[in-house]
Amino acid sequence: MKYEFATTEELLEFLNTELLSAAEAAEVLEISKARIGILMKEGKLKAAKEQPKMFLKSVLLEKKDELESLRKKYRPYDE
Repeated sequence: MKYEFATTEELLEFLNTELLSAAEAAEVLEISKARIGILMKEGKLKAAKEQPKMFLKSVLLEKKDELESLRKKYRPYDE
């Protein structure tokens, strides 16, 4: 996906709304920060920026859908 911004303000708005920290990512995915690290190590989640770790919101929302379907499949007793 390619992003284009007409102004610096548009870019900054995008970054403020679409880049999430590791703590925010863990909250969105409803997992621990340690699990974030494991997903990254396994190649199942890629950071948009390494230091500090930042993630694109769209990638996290896709991963959240995947994790929720896996939870339903393997942990039906949680419902």
